[in-house]
Amino acid sequence: MRSVTYSMSVSLDGFIVGPDGGFDWTALEEEVFRFWIDEIRQVGVHLLGRRLYETMLYWETADQDPSLDDAELEWAALWKPLPKVVFSTTLSAVQGNARLASGGLAEEIERLRAEPGEGDIAIGGAMVYPVLVGGGIPFFPQRERRVDLDLVETRTFSSRVVYLRYRVAR
Repeated sequence: MRSVTYSMSVSLDGFIVGPDGGFDWTALEEEVFRFWIDEIRQVGVHLLGRRLYETMLYWETADQDPSLDDAELEWAALWKPLPKVVFSTTLSAVQGNARLASGGLAEEIERLRAEPGEGDIAIGGAMVYPVLVGGGIPFFPQRERRVDLDLVETRTFSSRVVYLRYRVAR
């Protein structure tokens, strides 16, 4: 059965976007970008919300931009053909190798896990950025139950960005 990886870039104070709705503080430097190129190779399908989908639309045609460096061209070549599922109540159509989800997240994940296929089912992209944004949309919604996690992997980049990978404790 395919594994599901939920990850997101988050500020140190726990927000995925700031009070103004922006996430410009997540700019990637070369070492972090190379890490994501390696990570995306393990993904078989990527699940995105509307905002991330709209941000990533750039990569659908980025290979036509003559100013891209080799790493950006490599990312575009991996991202563009990757199947994507977009969750949105405001979009009526999506572009590229993407489709709008027809059900909820849990149902979509169950369906994808039951299908034959290789690579992880990925949701978002995980990094902790050394910035306090002071408010916005929190990384985790308020939960009514405790969820214990096991730390699986960690990496600190020269830019002070930290990659943390956890698995639900069993």
